[in-house]
Amino acid sequence: MPNENFEIQKSNNEWKQQLTDEEYRVLREKGTEKPYVGIYETHWVKGTYICKGCGHELFTSDAKFDAGCGWPSFYETIDKTHIKEIKDTSFGMTRIEVVCAYCGGHLGHVFDDGPQPTGLRYCINSISLGFVKKQ
Repeated sequence: MPNENFEIQKSNNEWKQQLTDEEYRVLREKGTEKPYVGIYETHWVKGTYICKGCGHELFTSDAKFDAGCGWPSFYETIDKTHIKEIKDTSFGMTRIEVVCAYCGGHLGHVFDDGPQPTGLRYCINSISLGFVKKQ
């Protein structure tokens, strides 16, 4: 069912046709991939990380760092308007979920234990991301 809070509107069936089963589980059902298995966890190529669901730019490789947590981590987004932060109280924890501001795809969570200059750690599922190599 489409969510009117996002610019890109697709039915669950449309998302299932576009995404693999695992991409759908993470992006549309708020799943999490296992740590240390994602393609971008140890990926250090220069470029731009995009939303796997809709292609909007989210993070640059310049903001990526090795947090040692098992998922790609970034200390800032390309533009704060490209993501939405939502209070998440699932699993008995209080966290801040990060979703794509355009399609609502679940990306991961943001924590306040990252490096300067922001002090933030956007902990993102690799499977939620695509990548465009810098030319």
